[in-house]
Amino acid sequence: MSSNTIVSTEELAAQLGNPNWIVIDCRFTLTDTEAGRRLYQKSHIPGARYAHLDEDLSSPITSTSGRHPLPDLGLFCARLGEWGITPDTQVVVYDDSFGSMAVRLWWLLRGLGHPHVALLNGGLPKWTREKRPLTDVLPTIVAQTYPCPDSPDWGVDAATVETIRRDPNYKLIDARPEQRFSGEVEKLDTVAGHIPGAINWVFEENLDMDGTYLPADELRESYDQLLDGVAAENVVHTCGSGVTACHNLLAMEIAGLAGSKLYPGSWSEWIRDSARPVATFNAA
Repeated sequence: MSSNTIVSTEELAAQLGNPNWIVIDCRFTLTDTEAGRRLYQKSHIPGARYAHLDEDLSSPITSTSGRHPLPDLGLFCARLGEWGITPDTQVVVYDDSFGSMAVRLWWLLRGLGHPHVALLNGGLPKWTREKRPLTDVLPTIVAQTYPCPDSPDWGVDAATVETIRRDPNYKLIDARPEQRFSGEVEKLDTVAGHIPGAINWVFEENLDMDGTYLPADELRESYDQLLDGVAAENVVHTCGSGVTACHNLLAMEIAGLAGSKLYPGSWSEWIRDSARPVATFNAA
């Protein structure tokens, strides 16, 4: 039994204690970068390790990068080994924000070719509502060696986005809230707006009322309308810094629309070069 998209709380509860299932807590708050770690230390799913978005799932910001550059490949694979993960491990990732942070680790692992990684559907809130076990005990980890691939499938660069944004055979989908996409409000980045040619699909649109992903057929209907005939492999997802966009990418995978890509630099990288065009809803 393995999964590469989502697992239910019931499925994970049945596997607690299975040494081949490793759980990673990815709670993170952009405005308080230590909040997730503090919460993890107080209470987490038994056996869970903690992944810090800035330290473990990204590399340091540079003058040309976005807010969450891709991690160094060697360091990332070393961290997976430190968590006890091997290529055969079923990894389950979770957070407390509808999966919007944990999907980054899901996507990074999928890009390595790791076939067994899934998001906990409904996350920690659903797990807690169901009164499933929690602990403050840190796990005992047996370190492993995780082999690094030569060239992970970690998305497309800004030059590719510049090309595809003007090509009707491609779709660029932005997962940010509508007010940020339109340029009306921007509290995280220095420039407001969006990449010209992009369409907006806020990641919460993928969710049911209980915080789980909508059924596959409903997701398929929504994305078929968004794509309007464009092939799934010609879709590129973007957001503020290449994190929440993975939520839309996962939604497409659940819907059976496999092969879409991420622009990991996203808006915060795009605006680093003033020569790149910017659009707002008020632009002529």
